[in-house]
This record gives sequence, structure tokens and C-alpha cells, in this order.
Amino acid sequence: MAWIRTTPFEGEEDAVAKAMSDQRGLYPIEYAQPVQELDQGVPGIVASHTLIPQAMYHAFATFGALMSPDLPLSRRQHEMIATMVSLTNKCHY
Repeated sequence: MAWIRTTPFEGEEDAVAKAMSDQRGLYPIEYAQPVQELDQGVPGIVASHTLIPQAMYHAFATFGALMSPDLPLSRRQHEMIATMVSLTNKCHY
């Protein structure tokens, strides 16, 4: 994978930390805790968005809106769709 410069988190007031916490509020409650803790901190796919915190917010807030419990799909169906999209796109995430 290509190396992408990232911006480290610098605290609660940091623009990156704010963007991450704001978009996380849109996720369904069952997504509040990560399934797997990472030894290296922030996952690369998230870290690659840190140079433009506003873009990171909107990209991941879209995901949060698509996972809304008000929609007619279950979490199992969401995960199945995400798996098939990743497989189709040959994405290893």
C-alpha cells in the first residue's frame, strides 16, 4: 500500500478529533464500541482522511446515516452488503 501522510490526533480540541467524535454520534448504538482493538491506533483508512477533517467528517457521517436504525435493513444485512461491496472492489479492509 502507498504511504499517505496523516495528521496525528492532538487532543479533544483538535479538528481531527472533533470530526471523528461528531460523525461517530450518527452511528447506531451497536457500533459504539469497536469490534477489534488496534495496536497501531487509528485504522489506516481513517488516518488517510486526517489531512482534511471536514472531508473525513462528511465521508464517515454518510456511512453513519446509511446505517441508521430507522432504515428497513438489519445490521446483518448491512454487513452482508458491505462485505459484497468490498469483495467486488477487491478491497482488503
